[in-house]
Amino acid sequence: MTAVANQPPPVRGPVELVELRTSEDGGAQRKRRRLRVPRAVERLVGVVLLLAVWQLAASVGWIDEKTLAGPADVASTFWTMVTDGTLPDAIWVSLKRVVVGMAIGVPIGLVLALFSGLSRVGEDLTDSTMHMLRFVPLIALQPLIILWLGIGESAKISLIVLGAIFPIYVNTSNAIRSIDPRNLELARTLGLSRWATIRRIVLPAALPAFLVGLRMATGVAWLMLVFAEQINARSGIGYLMIKAQTFFQTDVIVVCLLVYAVLGVVSDFGVRSLEGRLLRWQPGR
Repeated sequence: MTAVANQPPPVRGPVELVELRTSEDGGAQRKRRRLRVPRAVERLVGVVLLLAVWQLAASVGWIDEKTLAGPADVASTFWTMVTDGTLPDAIWVSLKRVVVGMAIGVPIGLVLALFSGLSRVGEDLTDSTMHMLRFVPLIALQPLIILWLGIGESAKISLIVLGAIFPIYVNTSNAIRSIDPRNLELARTLGLSRWATIRRIVLPAALPAFLVGLRMATGVAWLMLVFAEQINARSGIGYLMIKAQTFFQTDVIVVCLLVYAVLGVVSDFGVRSLEGRLLRWQPGR
């Protein structure tokens, strides 16, 4: 028994040591993997800390409620505006303005891009003018639009239309001009008509850039809505903001800003989902 007890431990070979270290490293990695916080939770930590500091500053009086309402007051105001129907009605009116403006502006931008990208005459007539106009601040056109169209819905929707046209035009026209000339030559060799060439070669090649322009146009449309709804508005999210500004209701203003942000994110997600469906043929999707 004494000889067995005093026997030295067996000497491990190089292969056994490597296997032991590998198993130890694997166990440590599995332990770290079990202890790691999900990434979605990590992203929310900053938001939660910001809300906590904001609420603390509002509760102890560091921030006056007339300067900025606290998160609790904003949440209470949001629930009140939802339950009494004020916020849903305003969202519906603003959403209709954006949808109508996009429905008019996107086809106009696409037609102009096709006209400019498919012919030298179209490029000479259109491109310089469009690039000149897109550098004019659209907000600076507001007085002229009011003089031309009045202060009704037409003026509000016109600003959204103008905001949607230029991103669609710039991205799509550049994509059309970047099409490989050999593809167009192949279409002529196969005897494809003008419309068939556009449908089978030009539009698929320009589709990725068009969808990028659509995402940009959607963001610009919501931005233009903020200014459009300040033109003698009687409904919509912008009207609620102007009314709240008059009565120093910072909680209502913050609610409206958050609604604008959420609507913009949701619409952008919709365009990205459409992009994923239409561009499944691209590598990496």
